[in-house]
Amino acid sequence: MGIMEIFAQLESQKKSAGKPEWLIVGLGNPGMVYEKTRHNAGFMTMDYLAKQEQIEINRMKFKAYCADVTLEGKRCLILKPQTYMNNSGEAVVQAMQFYKLDIQHLIVVFDDISLPAGKLRIRRKGSAGGHNGIKSIIELTGSEDFSRIKLGVGQKPHKDMNLADWVLSKFTEQELEEMQKSCANAYEALKLMINDKTDKAMNLYNA
Repeated sequence: MGIMEIFAQLESQKKSAGKPEWLIVGLGNPGMVYEKTRHNAGFMTMDYLAKQEQIEINRMKFKAYCADVTLEGKRCLILKPQTYMNNSGEAVVQAMQFYKLDIQHLIVVFDDISLPAGKLRIRRKGSAGGHNGIKSIIELTGSEDFSRIKLGVGQKPHKDMNLADWVLSKFTEQELEEMQKSCANAYEALKLMINDKTDKAMNLYNA
């Protein structure tokens, strides 16, 4: 093992040391068939974060792929639930109970069809708004009082289109470029939010 590999390993160990202060969850559906679909905007953001932080979200625990990372001095557990969207709350609750995390230290990143691709909206709390992943988290945690970052994925092209068909459809190449901007902004917003600067994040990045 070379010097650089040893250094990288020590950095990784340092980042993963101790109990996480925050749980950051990106919602999506597992499997190749769902890659680059609108419903996987949360997964896309976690993958962007992992690339920026030079980590891999590949440890299977809490019915999710997870990773430990230190963001802006805060220890965080990154989660990509593998339960399929409608049961996302199962992974979230298991992780929260294991680490005894308060609901105010949960941030969920997910798709929003009311916003165009490339836009995002940060909220301190709120209802499920018809999103099944958020509905599952609210039902199983018993609370709506968690922060969330909603990434726009575009509205249905016509009102008669089945919603499930739309959110499971693939982004266009142009939309993927816009989503990269959203992921970058969400990543920057997360770093503010875990340091109690949610208002600043909202002012900077809300559509």
